Amino acid sequence: MSHIKEEALASRGEGRIEWAYSMMPVVRGIGKRFSREKPLKGVRIAACLHVTSETANLMRALKEGGADIRLCASNPLSTQDEVAACLVRDCGIEVFAIWGEDRKTYYQHIQSTLEINPHLTMDDGADLIFTIHSERSDLASNVVGGTEETTTGVMRLRSMADENVLRYPVIAVNDAATKHLFDNRYGTGQSTIDGILRATNILLAGSSFVVCGYGWCGRGIAMRARGMGAKVVVCEVDPLRALEATMDGYPVMPLSEILSQGDVFVTSTGDRWVIDRQHFELMKDGAILANAGHFNVEINLEGLEALAAKKRKIRENIEEYTLEDGRRINLLGEGRLVNLAAAEGHPSMVMDMSFANQALSCEYLVREGKTLENKVYRVPQNIDQKIAELKLRSMGIKIDKLTPEQRKYLSSWKMGT
Repeated sequence: MSHIKEEALASRGEGRIEWAYSMMPVVRGIGKRFSREKPLKGVRIAACLHVTSETANLMRALKEGGADIRLCASNPLSTQDEVAACLVRDCGIEVFAIWGEDRKTYYQHIQSTLEINPHLTMDDGADLIFTIHSERSDLASNVVGGTEETTTGVMRLRSMADENVLRYPVIAVNDAATKHLFDNRYGTGQSTIDGILRATNILLAGSSFVVCGYGWCGRGIAMRARGMGAKVVVCEVDPLRALEATMDGYPVMPLSEILSQGDVFVTSTGDRWVIDRQHFELMKDGAILANAGHFNVEINLEGLEALAAKKRKIRENIEEYTLEDGRRINLLGEGRLVNLAAAEGHPSMVMDMSFANQALSCEYLVREGKTLENKVYRVPQNIDQKIAELKLRSMGIKIDKLTPEQRKYLSSWKMGT
């Protein structure tokens, strides 16, 4: 039933998964508990995630808990084919994912994944949920709940909830503190720079580096670029985030004011056409464009195609667009998530917390899902707190505890000066 590139790649995937497993002590511990307790016994899970070695360890933990799983890719350029093969051959998990799959195949894989008739959906971008609501509404009544991994997906789901069209409760894993404070900031920051450097091998020191969007992902990208010596400029539409970027020490300005000077432009907003046709017309020769948002809509690719007199693949993961006046604009990873299209995604150590949230949210939904309304919920605070405690413990870090007197003081309104 699975649709992967080649099962013979499985032996290569085995080592990758094992290496990631050694870096994911929280997910490892959850998997061992799940193996004993079987909290997901008989639960069918449809998952649409980046098919990486970290995801493989999440899938294995869920299977240890008794779940029946189907997995497809949440991005055409994020699948590690050897990992997909290993999940099929060695773990008995049905996978529908091939690196570089076209749009038609991508959505066929989503449909194939949904054929499991899921009790739970697990999304990174909300494509499973969107497909159920738009094309497979026959499945909705059987779904107890879902989880959503990323900012863009949560935005889509909140819009659905606001319009009262959401058919089942969804936990916004992205909103957990142990997810967005670490995965989005440190994970995206490091892996985006990694993707840009693998694709281009440029020197960041002294370069003019423009970050569009100063959410948690943008913060991380700006931080890491500045740490490597780049002259970072932030472009924002939100006054609070613009103010924060200013007080973090970054020049903040409209995108139009930095176009002729920027060497590298990175989008991380979750919105459409952040870099548009009129921006291409003002960029300097040799400008590099990269996207760190979930969907490939942040850079107007159609507008860039229309302006180009010619286009060529100059290097793996770099497409050079030459405009009529001879200026060249270089697009990385087809405008898709550069950290996965041109690199390996987030480090396992940070995905450990994100995927711990996914696993424990699934367990929570099995237990409580039928009592929840059709809304978007945060990860329960006790789960978020527990993951932080487990991560600290795995790192050998101890912290202080409140005394009974301190707890009493913090919970009382009667004790002042």
